[in-house]
Parts: sequence; C-alpha cells; structure tokens
Amino acid sequence: MNDRPTLAELSALRVIAAHGSFTRAADELGHSQSTLSHMMRTLEARLGVRLLNRTTRSVSPTHVGERLIARLASIIGDLDDALGEIDDARDRPSGTLRITASDTVISQLVLTVVPAFLQRYPDVTLDLLANPEFIDIVAEGFDAGIRLGEAVPMDMVAVRFGPPARMLAVASPEYFQKHPIPQTPDDLAHHTCIRSRTPAGRPYRWEFESQGHAIDMNVPGKLVLNRTEHMIAAALQGFGIAFVPKLLIRPHLADGSLVPVLTDWSPEYPGLFLYYPGHRHVHASLKAFIDCIRTVPLYPAYPDAAKIHI
Repeated sequence: MNDRPTLAELSALRVIAAHGSFTRAADELGHSQSTLSHMMRTLEARLGVRLLNRTTRSVSPTHVGERLIARLASIIGDLDDALGEIDDARDRPSGTLRITASDTVISQLVLTVVPAFLQRYPDVTLDLLANPEFIDIVAEGFDAGIRLGEAVPMDMVAVRFGPPARMLAVASPEYFQKHPIPQTPDDLAHHTCIRSRTPAGRPYRWEFESQGHAIDMNVPGKLVLNRTEHMIAAALQGFGIAFVPKLLIRPHLADGSLVPVLTDWSPEYPGLFLYYPGHRHVHASLKAFIDCIRTVPLYPAYPDAAKIHI
C-alpha cells in the first residue's frame, strides 16, 4: 500500500473510538471536530473501508475498525517505548505522562504529589484522567493506572504507595442521639444508611470482617450518592450512616463531628498501587513519577491524628 495512513490519523481513530465522540476526542487532541471528521473520511478513503459508524448521538467502530484499533494498541505502544528510550537518554524526563485513577485519588494527588512532581520535572506534561470505571490502560493509551491493590490485574507490575486503607461506618453525633449505636453489621438493617452505587450502576455492598467471619450486605437507605465527598457531607448533616475511607475523614474523626461504629468489623487492607504493563519499556517520566509518589506522602500527617483512637 503506497498511500499509507499517517500516524496522526491512526492515533485520532483510537481516541475517537475510546471516547465514542468526536467532540470529546477533539477536546483531548486539541483539534476541531471538523478537522477530525475530515481526517477520518480521508483515512477511510485511503483504506477503502468504513472504520466508524456515525449517528447523530454517538460514534462506534465497525467490525473492521475494532480489529484495526486492537492491532494499533500494540503498534503504538511499541512506538511509545522507542520514544521513551530516547527520553531516557536525555538529562531530564520529558514528554507527556498519561495516568488514570479515581476522582478521589486524583483530587488527592493534585494536593500533594502533583505540585512536587511538576516542580522537579518541568519538561513533563502530566495528563491525569479521573475515571470511576476500571479500564484497559494499554488499549486506552495510558502509561499507568492507580487503583486499590485488589483491583490491579495480575499481569501488571504494581508499585504500592501510601498507607493501608480502611473503610469505616460513620455518622454524626446528632444522628446517634436519635438512633442506637449498631453493635454488629446486622444492626444496620434498622438504620438509615447513605448508599452508593458501583460505576456499573449496581448497589455498592458494604463489606465487614471480624475474626475470620466476613459479611457483605446491601444496606437500607433512601439516599444514594456516587461520590465519596457527597456521602461524607450527608453524614455530617445527620442524614444517616455512611461507609467511607478513613483517610478522607480524619479531621472529622479528630474533632468528633463524625463518630465511627463497627470498628471491630473494619480491618485494614492494602491501599493504593500504581500499575503499568510489565512488557513495556518504563520511560524516564514514569520512573520519575514512581520515585515521586514513593517520597511525597499522598495523605500528609494530620495535626490532630493523636486524637483518633480507632
């Protein structure tokens, strides 16, 4: 084939398919929608086959498009590895580093790790995507992801950072003035709980464990939220019992505005891990970010931590 597609066209195809939208792809790539649309028409004309199904509301790859995109993941990955080796030869890490994590984790990174990293490595562009759903970082073109250890795929290299995690059931003192404190998870059936859903839309089941006995339950409650900070705010307002990470409520535990319950049923477990494909070259900017998260505390010591006895 003499009239080969350009790398820009193939890269744009992957981004459009990943977002299912010309609008969102244009925002990421810094092009206009009309430019991307023209690139895709040119690409399809060159290959003599339709790659994308277009409707007024969405864009999705055709069967041929899906096969091409699947092959591109490894091809472009190899190219990124080659360019990463060039970056390693430079004195300073450079280029773009793409990482995906949950909204809560990225919010915390922006407060702690990101300022230190950008100050140390001004030639690196840090591209962070907040996504509640677990995605294929290789297929989606990310250098790394950050998730709890239990969610990291077995074929990935995982780097643990940050303290152990712990989920706590908490409510305001005002709530417990009107309701008895639960002594076992089964007692939650008689309480008002602030519920949440998984990214897939299923009710999030609260998990407890004590002396080898594990319980996971779908708790009752008339308020359902999908962001941890909203659940914390609702608990502070006395709406009911929330089930949230201890690390995010330390100030409220210290000042008594949230009261933990069922602490004997809330063990610690491994916290966050940064993970990346083991078969890929680890370029200089990712190595630098790993060094940064190992040295900069994700959750700095809270001044009143000594007041928290859990």
